Amino acid sequence: MPADSYDVVVVGGGTAGAFAAATVAGEGLDVAVLERKSAGEAGHIACGDAIKGKSTFPDVIDREYLREESFTNENILRARFENPRNDETVDIPFAESGAVVDRKRYGEVLLEEVERAGAEIHYDTVVRDVVQNGAVEGVNATRKGSVTNYDAEVVIDAAGSLSILQDKADLSGATFDTNVNYSQFCSAYREVVEVEEPVDWDDALVFKPTEELGYLWYFPRTATEINVGLGFQMNKSPMKLVEVLKQDLRNRAEFAGATVKDKLGAALPTRRPYDSAVAPGLIAAGDAAGHVNPTTGGGIPGAAKAGYWAAQQAVEAIGEGTTDDEAALWEYNRKVQTDFGKRFAAMDLFNIWGSATEVEEMVEILTSLPGQQIADVLGAEGTTSMPLQLKLRTAIGSFGHWRTLYEMKRVNDRAAELKDIYEAFPESPSGFPDWQARRDRILNDVYELTGAEPKY
Repeated sequence: MPADSYDVVVVGGGTAGAFAAATVAGEGLDVAVLERKSAGEAGHIACGDAIKGKSTFPDVIDREYLREESFTNENILRARFENPRNDETVDIPFAESGAVVDRKRYGEVLLEEVERAGAEIHYDTVVRDVVQNGAVEGVNATRKGSVTNYDAEVVIDAAGSLSILQDKADLSGATFDTNVNYSQFCSAYREVVEVEEPVDWDDALVFKPTEELGYLWYFPRTATEINVGLGFQMNKSPMKLVEVLKQDLRNRAEFAGATVKDKLGAALPTRRPYDSAVAPGLIAAGDAAGHVNPTTGGGIPGAAKAGYWAAQQAVEAIGEGTTDDEAALWEYNRKVQTDFGKRFAAMDLFNIWGSATEVEEMVEILTSLPGQQIADVLGAEGTTSMPLQLKLRTAIGSFGHWRTLYEMKRVNDRAAELKDIYEAFPESPSGFPDWQARRDRILNDVYELTGAEPKY
């Protein structure tokens, strides 16, 4: 069997994989990206397409070129939440403008930048197994009928949700998080739709709750090209995604006569980031490590950072000859958990709370809360606070839901405590069991408080 050798092999050419490969190549090491899709299809990924802007990306690619080529709407100023019961809306202004991208062109540009940095990209390459001798030492893959071993000092798993690498690797002796199951994921479907007349909300990301702890979204790439989609939690009753989406489109006058340009589905994590995403010779990043906002499904900025940090750690370990030592890769975990990891873990508590709360009641509470508090929970903070005057107004508006609102307040308190625990993530694996025990005490409190089924 033929074998190719590299310093680093990256499995997957999405956001995490592209930033990882560009970073490794920029350091002068040999790196190959194994991408299962063809060169023509690479970058075609089911995604909501909304991001904060190019400033969220590590500076290892030409970010201005990425913006010029793929950012189709840079005037996203607010989020709009629609109440499906009474058609009321809640508008939440953003502190800074966001953007919606053409996801395929975005992916193509990232891969162009990977090659420009000096990495190889092997398209039509499907990973079948992991090469392991204690530490992970590479992968076994099929490319156009030919089977090849790709040997590497470090393998970066950027293969997406429910990655095959994690099924094939023996992770029993590592800290790598294997507490992963389907109920921690969301099934999603989206279409790109062309409408006949410009919509009047082309500066907004529009959200609408669904029956099964999910939401419909309407993200305007332009005033006439809209990314529309929806998702539901896999631990809930199955939802007929295509039918539900089409029914909602039929009820919106602006979509009369609309043309579907593209359609695609996917699974994505709606859980906290993996406690540890490293094992000897292996680092996972992006969706493959749960690096997704568990309340909104947004994952592009976290994946970019994680891919960059994974590559940095791999390069350092290769230079020191310690790639078979999990502790040498540990700093990657700490960077993730003390950055977006703590926010996503805090948001996950609201996801757990929502799983034990009726959707109709959540919607009514949502419409009674001030917009900034909703934005804090779902976005930059993962927790929120409220001055007295707002508390009084909210109490009046939420009459009839005070018990649930108080429960939500207590979940918010636990979320703040949880962020502090994540901020104190251990600097080495030796402190990991104690850290997990402290974190799990918070989770157990939330399960008891909400009556939710344990998620982990």
